[in-house]
Amino acid sequence: MKQVDEELYQIIHRAKRGDKEAYAHLVKHFKDPVYRYAFGMLNDRMDAEDIAQEAFVKAYSAIAGLESEFAFTAWLFRIASNLAKNRLKKRMRDRDLQTDVHDTMMIDEVTPDPFEKLSMEEALARLSPEHREVILLHDVQGYRYEEIAQVTHVPLGTVKSRLFAARMALRKELRKGEQP
Repeated sequence: MKQVDEELYQIIHRAKRGDKEAYAHLVKHFKDPVYRYAFGMLNDRMDAEDIAQEAFVKAYSAIAGLESEFAFTAWLFRIASNLAKNRLKKRMRDRDLQTDVHDTMMIDEVTPDPFEKLSMEEALARLSPEHREVILLHDVQGYRYEEIAQVTHVPLGTVKSRLFAARMALRKELRKGEQP
């Protein structure tokens, strides 16, 4: 969410006034970062594509009410963040239902090898959604603490402490499987 340059500001302004071509330019400009963010949160290409597309549809239908052109990026990522978190909650509910069915059928599950090294993607997927979100926004996308606070709706101090805790948790996940 780097500083919005003047040209992008004008495009956002035109899109707010209903210019479909300007909005198409915004989609083209932001589609990769929004997709990468959604993929990082969900670790699934199809879900990430769905979330990115849904975020742009929701943003299109509400852009006229956006207060400031400078807030567009944070606002767009907040939409994507909320959609991704909702998808994660749905997965958890579905997983709980499946677990109940599997428990009643007494199916044995394979236990993962505790010495197996995790990829960065796998390690990120094991973090809580809040930790994964700040890692993705700060360390992957390069957003500033203040911008992350806008996207996540949490105080600046919470962003900083959450990022510290997220990095520690990620380090712990990546070290799993290393010999002592």
